[in-house]
Amino acid sequence: MSLFHARQMDAADPLRRFREAFVAEAGGPIYLDGNSLGRLPRKALGLAEDLVQRQWGERLIRGWNDGWMALPARLGAKLAKLIGADADEVLVCDSTSVNLFKLATAAVAAQAPRRGIVTDRRNFPSDAYVLQACGDLTIADDAVAAADGGTAVVALTQTCFRTAAVYPLEETTRRVQATGAWMLWDLSHSVGAFAVDLHASGAEMAVGCTYKYCNGGPGAPAFLYVRRDLQERLLSPIPGWLGHADPFAFSLEYKPAAGIQRFLAGTPAVLSMACMEPGLDLLLEAGMGAVEAKSRRLCDYLIAEADRQLSEFGVTVASPREAAWRGSHVSLRHPEAWRLTQSLINDYAVIPDFRAPDLIRFGVAPLYNSFEDVCEAVGRLRLALRTKSYERYDAARLAVT
Repeated sequence: MSLFHARQMDAADPLRRFREAFVAEAGGPIYLDGNSLGRLPRKALGLAEDLVQRQWGERLIRGWNDGWMALPARLGAKLAKLIGADADEVLVCDSTSVNLFKLATAAVAAQAPRRGIVTDRRNFPSDAYVLQACGDLTIADDAVAAADGGTAVVALTQTCFRTAAVYPLEETTRRVQATGAWMLWDLSHSVGAFAVDLHASGAEMAVGCTYKYCNGGPGAPAFLYVRRDLQERLLSPIPGWLGHADPFAFSLEYKPAAGIQRFLAGTPAVLSMACMEPGLDLLLEAGMGAVEAKSRRLCDYLIAEADRQLSEFGVTVASPREAAWRGSHVSLRHPEAWRLTQSLINDYAVIPDFRAPDLIRFGVAPLYNSFEDVCEAVGRLRLALRTKSYERYDAARLAVT
């Protein structure tokens, strides 16, 4: 009956046609790890071939004037539409960590004599590593409450990578700004999963990755956002060649470019950067309102099925149950989460992921995941629990979990 209901919901899904826009092996595994790495858009296949054979192979150095040099700003303009920003406020470049370093360091310098940076204990660890190099870092249970007159920046990840708990963007930003600090958001687990409106929030800065719900590909470049009115006040701590006002003058004296362009550093990674465009185009075509609505329905359904099928085995829901406070993944808690994840992948053709110490994360990507995917995945997890198939696996973890 549950599978019949799932198929009914899929038949009524206005986004169901987008599933065919992604490469998926016929009869292949149920993929529920889009919160770590999104699927490959079919259009990226032809684009990759053209990039290598024609653009690189034939055009060679001429490719820079054919459009390669414009990629950071051009793709930034597309991504801006997904996060409630204007085209001249977003750049695609570097990695999330590098962009976080650039913005946090620039903000601390601009906010002098304030030097404090505050984040919370649920932040992604690498964000905390980077922030330690940018100012006097405080890691608090309640980052907003910890901000004071010495705080230059509060840096938070909007969607918690462990549980999918979501900060309210506008309310949190307003409370931070009331202390005189600036707000710096990491949107890595938000962008492409649900609607984000940086303009409405008033936030000063943001960063994020593109290889999760944006389906940009493994290691795809990240992005940064700087509110327009602050761009001329901030200087990048990495005064790179392409952040120069006239890079091909080859002057030994650095002069920052106008606006957001000053936050560029080195040469764009053309192959990986260009290949992220099909994923952005699919999200823009679907519309973030529709994407968010399906994400909420999929996660609500997953939680309901987990309650119905898994609670007798000691599985509990670690993610917020209220959709407004949850991102696009659901974390289930069980003492054998690691071995259960291995059994799901190897025995039952379901790919979620694991987060220490006891979480199985099911990341639902609204463009290609279906209600049937969710129904089948929960049913197979129940089978793994009932048969104890996970007991065949070593408790020692792999290098990448």
